[in-house]
Amino acid sequence: MKYAYEFIGTFFLILTIGLTVIEPNSAGVLAPIAIGSVLAVLVYAGGHVSGGHYNPAVSLAVFLRGKLSANDLGIYWVVQVAAAVVAAYATLCFKGGPIVEAGNPEVLHVLMAEFLFTFALCFVVLNVATAKETEGNSYFGLAIGFTVMAGAFAVGPLSGGAFNPAVAIGITVMNLSVWANIWTFILANLLGGAAAAYVFKAAHSGD
Repeated sequence: MKYAYEFIGTFFLILTIGLTVIEPNSAGVLAPIAIGSVLAVLVYAGGHVSGGHYNPAVSLAVFLRGKLSANDLGIYWVVQVAAAVVAAYATLCFKGGPIVEAGNPEVLHVLMAEFLFTFALCFVVLNVATAKETEGNSYFGLAIGFTVMAGAFAVGPLSGGAFNPAVAIGITVMNLSVWANIWTFILANLLGGAAAAYVFKAAHSGD
């Protein structure tokens, strides 16, 4: 069931992003609140089954930290990307095939912003959801959701605020971002996840 949970969580995260960002009836400046909130509740819903990653960068960080097998990493990535594509087309269906002007932000801004806030997200996930010192806490979902919310408010206008390769694929399919820029998201997100894992491991060498 863990693969199904990863699909469900990733699907609803990206569906929420699309429905709150794309006109008509977008959430406007409140979209990051909805996005951070749905991620928090989905992490609470699925964390005990799949880990509640819903993000290939988070899965990579957890794998490098030693809490996910290589086999599960590969399957998680496939499931997360599949959920992103399905959610993107579901969003376009709900919105009635809208005409969306694709964003084309500065590449350097995307690389920097996406690396930094993906690092922050994965750093938070590893510390609140995988560390022995915080085992059994009740705030892990809120911490993760608030990190994404803060990042979306802080750098969303600069990079699109994906912090997640699956989200990057989803927003590109929805035409919120140009296809030529997808590599910047994927590269920055995966590097951010890897960097967070190595920082965590350095700080928790005995864990």
